[in-house]
Amino acid sequence: QACARPLISVYSEKGEASGKNVTLPAVFKAPIRPDVVNFVHTNLRKNNRQPYAVSELAGHQTSAESWGTGRAVARIPRVRGGGTHRSGQGAFGNMCRGGRMFAPTKTWRRWHRRVNIMQKRYAICSALAASALPALVMSKGHRIEEIPELPLVVEDKVEGYKKTKEAVLLLKKLKAWNDIKKVYASQRMRAGKGKMRNRRRIQRRGPCIIYNEDNGIIRAFRNIPGITLLNVNKLNLLRLAPGGHVGRFCIWTESAFRKLDDLYGTWRKAATLKSDYNLPMHKMTNTDIGRIMRSQEIQKALRAPKKKIQRRVLKKNPLKNLRIMIKLNPYAKTMRRNTILRHAQNHKLKEEKKAKAQAKLAAKAPAAPKAEPAAKKAKTAKPAAKAKAEA
Repeated sequence: QACARPLISVYSEKGEASGKNVTLPAVFKAPIRPDVVNFVHTNLRKNNRQPYAVSELAGHQTSAESWGTGRAVARIPRVRGGGTHRSGQGAFGNMCRGGRMFAPTKTWRRWHRRVNIMQKRYAICSALAASALPALVMSKGHRIEEIPELPLVVEDKVEGYKKTKEAVLLLKKLKAWNDIKKVYASQRMRAGKGKMRNRRRIQRRGPCIIYNEDNGIIRAFRNIPGITLLNVNKLNLLRLAPGGHVGRFCIWTESAFRKLDDLYGTWRKAATLKSDYNLPMHKMTNTDIGRIMRSQEIQKALRAPKKKIQRRVLKKNPLKNLRIMIKLNPYAKTMRRNTILRHAQNHKLKEEKKAKAQAKLAAKAPAAPKAEPAAKKAKTAKPAAKAKAEA
């Protein structure tokens, strides 16, 4: 909304400003909601899926019956008969060779999705608003560095073009041909199985041409790769936000651009071409939070910042930390001291009692014989040895 300009220049087929100006439609100031766009795009894309399923008879085209228990084999149904390796083999189950898949797919799956009309209109409003912001368009990958203005509006004479060379010349004059060159450079073969399914070649998206009346414009632009053509009365979200991402580069004809206020209305009046529709409102008039917080009005109302850092006090367990326990219960120190003294006294009494008991036992025990001196033992040993030798 901050980027919105009141007047948009209309460009001629020569790529120059024609001198005419168009008031910017209110839909370009609508809130941009990527979440709504993505949700609606995801559900709308499901509406062109083709049903697929396996055959109802697949895996069941054989006569098989379980052998029951008591045969030391699995209870899976087994093919009847004999004379061939197939007889006795498992059948029907998804774990069997030649059996059906688990939960066979059906064609009556819920393929399509219903989306509220108001949601679809909200998503289109968001996609249109995003197409007017150069930053979002460039982030989508469009080459708009040389584009004179966004949104880009050209004269209604373009709707009468019937030749591709006229369309190419117009794009070159508007400096939009760089986006087409990007498309040419991106043409390549698809990776994967899609090559087998008639989706061999892929390419990037180019500009989206939005017109009011087809006087030949479709024939002129349809053969240029990457170009999408849309009627302003039948805008398609799948084309305005490919992949569910906003920011498609759009080129408008003057009459289509002027018609947007009648189609989507403004915040002062409801839409005239749609029944009971009003543009979605902004939650905030300015979404730049940093700018709001730095504004003088907010800064005056705020208190001064607290410079002092208050650190969280570490909680300690008083049952394990004596110092904290003493803070809570000063008498704990006396109790602890008394306990230590009592334990010391008890230990001392225990040791004294033990010493007395050992002394008592020593007094009662008989005296052990005195050991002979070593010299005496040697003298008695010599005669004994001599007598032994004589014998």
